[in-house]
Amino acid sequence: MKAILMLEDGTCFAGSSLGAAGETFGEVVFNTCMSGYQEILTDPSYNGQMVTMTYPLIGNYGFNDIDNESYKPHAEGFIVKELCDAPSNWRCSIGPEDYLKKHDIVGIKDIDTRSLTQHIRKAGSMFGIISTECFDEQTLSDKIKEKISAKRELVKEVSTKEVYPIPANELKDEDTPGIVDFNYQLSTANCQPKKVAVLDFGIKKNILRSLNIRNCDLTVFPCTTAAEDVLAANPDGILLSNGPGDPKDIPEVVENIRQLLGQKPIMGICLGHQLLGLALGGNTYKLKFGHHGGNHPVKDFTTGRVYITSQNHNYALEKAFNEDIVITHINVNDNTVEGFRHKHFPIISVQYHPEAAPGPQDSAYIFDDFIKMMEVKANA
Repeated sequence: MKAILMLEDGTCFAGSSLGAAGETFGEVVFNTCMSGYQEILTDPSYNGQMVTMTYPLIGNYGFNDIDNESYKPHAEGFIVKELCDAPSNWRCSIGPEDYLKKHDIVGIKDIDTRSLTQHIRKAGSMFGIISTECFDEQTLSDKIKEKISAKRELVKEVSTKEVYPIPANELKDEDTPGIVDFNYQLSTANCQPKKVAVLDFGIKKNILRSLNIRNCDLTVFPCTTAAEDVLAANPDGILLSNGPGDPKDIPEVVENIRQLLGQKPIMGICLGHQLLGLALGGNTYKLKFGHHGGNHPVKDFTTGRVYITSQNHNYALEKAFNEDIVITHINVNDNTVEGFRHKHFPIISVQYHPEAAPGPQDSAYIFDDFIKMMEVKANA
């Protein structure tokens, strides 16, 4: 079956249908990971986006029931050059085509993804539409304009609707080869479990696991939970999760976070990092084509070491925004802010994904730093 990808600037790519038939709309971004496509598709941060994989062959190890980063795929569409139709892996339980059809994901294959990636790098990320039903360019252009004007609450779509607990070490024995953090340095076997309140803006499962295996009792809250309700749980610390979209689209969340400052140790990841920066008086801006992949070098100024990190975001914090903030991490490629701490409050924050999945686990030490910060606060 034929398919077409049209971008909002009128650029078109003709290819073959991948997954479900129909039409899908979203912001077109590219991810540079060579593997990990299942984790990428199921990352809630991709809600509202269509993912282009720059690696030319996708699907060679199929899909399974283990590597999901959430309860379902959240990417709006999937764009690949070549799809492997004969996957081979001992964990494979379903092929790529069947997986995408099962979850009603419309995609396109057999296009020049290198040309598409170069176009996005030059022109910037933009919205687009994939269709297996309509090939009239004017009609597709009109549909894109109509979709762009319709605003969505991306974070609220993926956040939990109910509060739920995860007792310490409950996720430790899951059959999750390949995505468990084996490198955590802090021994917590004989320590009292830390109570962590997690504000869910679209959290990945491996963030929860990375804290849970460090002997943390987790309570996961919806994104709109008021500050007083979070504090009523009397947590030892608060985690602000990753998630999709523009942080400025949820000002009520920024105000809730502002009320939490100085109350408990806080750690922000990705969108949580940006929201925390806004709550501290900072400003965010949109990157030209975002950071999506598993090979982004980040320098940690506290140690002088450069870590290779996993990233997935379209927005970044401006550097100068609060005299009490110390920038701790910088992206080596473009000098954007990748982490900060507060001089007086127990706050640490990173733009990249220390839990990886997919990607390197170099920076998982951040979770240990968060736990140490909670211990210092508890013993103060």
